[in-house]
Amino acid sequence: MRSMETPDDTTKPAAESAGGSAPEPAREPAAPATGIAAQDWTSASADPRYRAAVVDLLGALAYGELAAFERLAEDAKLAPTLEDKAELAAMATAEFHHFQRLRDRLTEVGESANHAMEPFGAALDEFHRQTAPSDWLEGLVKAYVGDSIASDFYREVAARLDTDTRTLVLAVLDDTGHASFAVEKVRAAIEAEPRVGGRLALWARRLMGEALSQAQRVVADRDALSTMLVGGVADGFDLAEVGRMFSRITEAHTKRMAALGLAA
Repeated sequence: MRSMETPDDTTKPAAESAGGSAPEPAREPAAPATGIAAQDWTSASADPRYRAAVVDLLGALAYGELAAFERLAEDAKLAPTLEDKAELAAMATAEFHHFQRLRDRLTEVGESANHAMEPFGAALDEFHRQTAPSDWLEGLVKAYVGDSIASDFYREVAARLDTDTRTLVLAVLDDTGHASFAVEKVRAAIEAEPRVGGRLALWARRLMGEALSQAQRVVADRDALSTMLVGGVADGFDLAEVGRMFSRITEAHTKRMAALGLAA
């Protein structure tokens, strides 16, 4: 879902539709980095609260990438053609490489990757349990909608991270190709059978609600991460900014739905 960006760029190209790229929400030009966002990891991690927040963030990301690998491998079993199976297998491999980079980074800074991921396993597993797709198309929509919402959330957070961590986070959010693949397949299915669109639109709305609830639960349950978001750590968001952040994520979701040919 991601193409490599510069460390200070928190935007991301959306999946390509038949007419080109789906637009992202308009954002104001980024202000020059200050505070933690202008520091490297060595300087920023001297604050134990910030270090704990980053470990949480990398742990959540690592578990999410590992889960994405597992899900794509499962989705490949539902693929209708050998070509589709191969495409999903390649995407699953890319997600696993992202997981490895996060695991290696946690080890590099003296943290156990397993320990960092453990607090997020139950919430993510429950999300996937409650949103298990019933067929190939639902699986594609889930990956496109769910992964994009998660990526938007992490990009919002990345804007306030130290330069080293921000570069890593944006790199592991690189698009594996699933976004454009999902748009192409879903739009073709709707064109062939328009009634499919109504079912998939309802499914996508359910995914949106579940994904936002999950993100809010994760933040609320982890003191260091929530403190960074609401401004307890230098350069964090305030509560009003958290609300605006979720509004931007919702707006991006609406535009991605349009790229799929579905009503938000």
